[in-house]
Amino acid sequence: MKTETKTFLHVDMDAFFASVEQRDHPELRGRPVVVGAAADRRGVVAAASYEARKYGIHSAMPSRIAKQKCPHAVFVSHNMANYKAVSRQIMRIFETYTPHVMPLSIDEAFLDVTGAQHLFGNGKTIAEKIRRDIKEQTQLTASVGVAPNMFLAKLASDMNKPDGLTVVPFEQDAIEKMLAPMPIGRMWGVGKVTQKKLLSLGISTIGDLQNFDFQRLESAIGGRSARVFSRLARGIDPRGIGTETDEKSISNETTFRHDVTDRDEIEATYKRLIDKVGARLRKAGFYATTIHLRLRWSDFTTITRQTKVSIPVNDDITLREVGMELLNEHLRHRPVRLIGFGTSGLTESDQPQTLQMNLFDAPDTAVHEKRNRLSKAADAIKEKYGKSSLRRGSDLG
Repeated sequence: MKTETKTFLHVDMDAFFASVEQRDHPELRGRPVVVGAAADRRGVVAAASYEARKYGIHSAMPSRIAKQKCPHAVFVSHNMANYKAVSRQIMRIFETYTPHVMPLSIDEAFLDVTGAQHLFGNGKTIAEKIRRDIKEQTQLTASVGVAPNMFLAKLASDMNKPDGLTVVPFEQDAIEKMLAPMPIGRMWGVGKVTQKKLLSLGISTIGDLQNFDFQRLESAIGGRSARVFSRLARGIDPRGIGTETDEKSISNETTFRHDVTDRDEIEATYKRLIDKVGARLRKAGFYATTIHLRLRWSDFTTITRQTKVSIPVNDDITLREVGMELLNEHLRHRPVRLIGFGTSGLTESDQPQTLQMNLFDAPDTAVHEKRNRLSKAADAIKEKYGKSSLRRGSDLG
C-alpha cells in the first residue's frame, strides 16, 4: 500500500502586533509603526510594521535607535490581551481545516493537512482558503509555506512576505536544487556560533553542506548536530505533529507590570501558577506527561522549555518539583517580563504510557498515590473553606 505524501503548512502572520494596531487605528495605516517602549524610555522594539522595517527597524532593537533610524515613526504600547484574542481567533480558523495544529508562538503555527486534502483540496488550495478566511475574519494578512515537511514549510513561508503563498517542490532532487544556493544561516538551528564554525570550514551555502565530508563535519560540530544538519541540507525532516489528544494542554502565565529581577518574587509567582495548573488538571480529570516552562526577558526574547515525566501526574508536589527543576536550570540573571507554567500530553489515566519502562526510571507508585490523595484532599478543603484556607509552609516567608 502506497504511503500518502505528507503535506505541511507553516502560517506566519505578517508583522502581527503592528498590523493589529494598524487595523484597529486607521490613522496608523501606511505609516511606520513601532510597537514597544517609547523612544524616550529605556526599552526595546517588540514589533515593527513593514513601513518601519524599510528603515532598518527590527524587533529587540533599542527604541532610541529605532527613533534615530526613523524620526517620524509612531511608537505605540503593546496590547497583549488584544493580540492574544486575535491569535485565538486565527487558531480557530486553522482548526476548521485540521486537528493537527502546532502553534509556535502567538502569530505562527504548523498545520499537518495531509488528511484534510480529501475534504478541502491540495495543500495550496487549503493555504489559499486559510489566507482568505484570515483576511475576511480579522482583516489581517498571513504568509504561508506549503511543503512535504515542517522545515521546508517554515522556510517557504518567509520567501514571499508579506501576504505571500509559496509551494516548494515535493521531489527530492528539486528540493536539494532549491536549497543549494541558500545561505547556511537560513537553515533551521544554525545560530551565530554554529554558523561561524561552518563558515570556518568553508561552508557558506546549504549546497556546500550537501557536498561536505560527513566525518569532518562530525569532528567540527559533533555527531548529533552533524546528522541533523546533513538531513536538513537535503530537505529531510522526519518530525511530525501529534494528534489533537496529544496536543491538549493546560497552562497559566503572568506578565509582570514591571520587569522583575528578584528571584524570590519570580519563584513565588511561578509556584502560584503551578498550583493553579494542578487544580485545573484535577478538576478536568487529566494527568500530564509533559511539563513546560515559559520565560520572556525584558527584551521580549522568549524561551519555552519542557521535560517529560515517567508517569502521568497532576499532584501539586510533583508538579512543583519538576517545574522548579526547569526554572532552576533555565532562569538567568536577567530581568523577567513574563513567566508561565504549562502541561501537555494529557491523559485521563495516571498509568505509565509505555510498557517497557527502564527499571531505574520506574516511578514509586506508593508515593505517587499518596501525593494524589493529598492534592485531592487539599482541593476539597479549599472548595469548602476558600482558596486561602490552606498555604504551604514553603510559601510562608
